[in-house]
Order: sequence, then C-alpha cells, then structure tokens
Amino acid sequence: MGVVTDAWAWLTTGAHWSGEDGITARLAEHAYVSALALLIAGAVALPVGLWLGHVGRGGALAVNVSNVGRAVPVFAVLALFMVSPLRNAGYVPTVSALVLFAIPPLLTNAYVGVREVDRAAVRAARGMGMTGGQVFRRVELPLAAPVVMTGVRSAAVQVVATATIAAMVGQGGLGRIITAGFALYDTAQVVAGAVLVALLALVVEGLLIGLDRLLVPRPPRT
Repeated sequence: MGVVTDAWAWLTTGAHWSGEDGITARLAEHAYVSALALLIAGAVALPVGLWLGHVGRGGALAVNVSNVGRAVPVFAVLALFMVSPLRNAGYVPTVSALVLFAIPPLLTNAYVGVREVDRAAVRAARGMGMTGGQVFRRVELPLAAPVVMTGVRSAAVQVVATATIAAMVGQGGLGRIITAGFALYDTAQVVAGAVLVALLALVVEGLLIGLDRLLVPRPPRT
C-alpha cells in the first residue's frame, strides 16, 4: 500500500497541479490531442462506414483494410512520422498516428451497424415510397446509432489511453508526468500519471454513455 499512499500524496500536493508542467496543463494538452484525433478520425471514418453500410458494397474490403492498422503499433507509426518532414510540425505526428489508430473501430462499427439493420424495415420504408436518403436518415441511421456509438466510445477510450505516446517525442499530455517519473525514479509519480490517464478515460467513456442515452432513443420497456 506504500506506493498507493505515495501516489495519492503526489496527486494531492497543490504544487503538482500548477505551472506549465502541472497536472492541469498536462491534462488540457492530453484532452486537446485526444479530442482533435477523435474528431478527425470520426470525420473520415463515420461517413465512409455509414455510406458503405447503406449501399452494401465494398464495406468488407474497407473494414479489412482499416483493421490492418490494429496490427501496427501506434508508436511505430509515430516513429515513422518523426523521421518525415512532419517531425517539426508540433502535435501533427501524434495526432496523425492517433487518427490512424482510431479509424478502425469507428469505420467497422458504422458499417456493421447499418448492415445489421433489419432488412424488413428497410424494404417496408422503400415500399412506402421513401428515397434512399430518406431510408438512411429515418430508418438505418436511428437503428444503427447504438452500434455506432459503441464504436465511438471504444475509439475514444483507446485514443485517450494511447495519447500518452506524445511524451515519447517530447510533446505534452499526461504521458509527460509518467516519463518524468521514470526519469526521476519516482514510482509514486509514475503511478499517479497512470491513474490520471485511467481516470480521464473513464470520465470520457462516462460522458459518451450519457450522450448516447440522451441522443439515441431506446425502445419502451414492456
């Protein structure tokens, strides 16, 4: 319990929360990088996945290609960016690596969510004279929303946890607290940094669950 106590003492020390290297500043950097990567990945993957699911063609190939990214370590991708002209572009290498990491769950869930919509409901909508766009907006998208949101939550938690790699290339974020702890042989600081990352991931997932319940209609209980 000594490490836990020491980590708690480190977290509750006011001096560790202020300044450019404090928890508050590192937390803001971590949230910024994670949110930016997730937004870019969502803007790329969700429209493609939803459209492929709607038309029912090419989706399996796109999902398989995107899933290749799961087999490539994010740090390896980041290392490649760091030996490219992007190495002096601030957070661009880190965000780019995280975007590639976030695309597979977003694309896969968007595609699968639409394809798993009851085809009888789609045929009934077309029989009522709905256009393809109306079927997508009024039938497929609402019914696919829970699966799509599951992909968003999965991607968000993975990005928040993985954004610590920014510290490996001298960028900000909560990973800097962990790497600084290793450099100082301060186990309490390392544990405290890991706890902060885990708590941020839990908070993000909780917020997305709340957003899911707020925006996605649920069938009434019988």
